[in-house]
Amino acid sequence: MQTDLTNIKNIIFDLGNVLLNLDFNASINAFQKLGLKNNLIDKQLSYSNPIFYNLEIGKITPEEFRNRVRKILNNTNFTDQQIDTAWCAMILDIPKHRVKKLQKLNKKYNIYLFSNTNKIHISSLLKDFKAQHGINFTTLFTEIYYSHEINDRKPNLSSFEKVILLSGVKPEESIFIDDLEENIAVAKQAGLKTFWLKKGMEMTDIF
Repeated sequence: MQTDLTNIKNIIFDLGNVLLNLDFNASINAFQKLGLKNNLIDKQLSYSNPIFYNLEIGKITPEEFRNRVRKILNNTNFTDQQIDTAWCAMILDIPKHRVKKLQKLNKKYNIYLFSNTNKIHISSLLKDFKAQHGINFTTLFTEIYYSHEINDRKPNLSSFEKVILLSGVKPEESIFIDDLEENIAVAKQAGLKTFWLKKGMEMTDIF
């Protein structure tokens, strides 16, 4: 199924499960091996503790996050690296065919990224992406908006309004692509055109 790009000048991509492959169970399993008794993330992909959301909107620093994780695990001996490794276990890869598609789209459209993420995940992703593809991740986009940098997250309407304001795009000339229906619904409220990338769909096939 292809998306309608008539009169579109700007494409705004979500990151996880649109461009980036994720495995939430990997982080759940990694934290359980460190002693976590409860699931880190539930079946609705909601975090079980507010510290994860606070990190995502930049309300706490990575250092504060790690210290609070140590309290949750009831073990002050875990290193920053052990915690970061468990937290980043969910991050897999951005396949080459998606990178090539972004580079091709970049020649015709303004390409933006809007992601609910955090400093620890992004630091890991940028390093791994450069090692895998030999280019900087940021070169794929006109501008990038991370939730921890704009201090707001999807599906808040205010987060979409911030991205529209910061980017200067006209919503009617812009399409937002995300894998979560709730985010798509709010993006529509913000005036953006949308495409819901449902489970099993491939980003490269919709253009």
